[in-house]
Amino acid sequence: MRNLLRKEFSLVINPYYFLFMLFGVLLLIPHWVFFIAPMYLIFIALPNIIQSAKAQKDTEFTMLLPIRKSDAVSARVLAFAILEVAQIAVIAVFAALNIALYHSPNFFIDTNVAYIGCVFVMYGVFNIVFFPMHYKTGYKLAIPLIVAITAIMLFAGAIEVMVVTVPAVTRVLDGISKTALVSQIPVLLCGIAVFALLTWISIRISIKRFSKVNL
Repeated sequence: MRNLLRKEFSLVINPYYFLFMLFGVLLLIPHWVFFIAPMYLIFIALPNIIQSAKAQKDTEFTMLLPIRKSDAVSARVLAFAILEVAQIAVIAVFAALNIALYHSPNFFIDTNVAYIGCVFVMYGVFNIVFFPMHYKTGYKLAIPLIVAITAIMLFAGAIEVMVVTVPAVTRVLDGISKTALVSQIPVLLCGIAVFALLTWISIRISIKRFSKVNL
């Protein structure tokens, strides 16, 4: 698996795509919809990476190696999960800078610990929608991407609306004070757990579907 991941980051994922993580700087925009910033990885980087791999016939090349189909699928999904975690790390830095610079709450969800937890869940939702649909054929990109992006936008929109309109949700997810961490740290931990679980389920379903594909 280590060698397959190395192949993904050497031949498929160009280091250039790591620059897209700098869209995290958008969190420094005062009073903004902060869920948009981590979506740029999905809007731009992921489709281009998969399209580039498709053009290079990476799947066909990988299947010529002495490996199982399941290993190829696991490596691809884990590689993107690593990119997502790296993006969240960058987002967390700029989220902290936002609070340090402005010291003021946002109309929508604040750039706090709970927000980071929600971003983990958002990426998990994307993984469990996109990859099983993509690996049903191993090459189709447009429809899985549209459906997955729609899913995460609905998720982010629901969180934003609830933060504004539902006091119980506001008390748990909103706020930038130290006392707010009491409710927000569990959200972060749950978000990490949900991300890991959804990504693992995504891998299992993708493996099952890709095993039926005749390349």
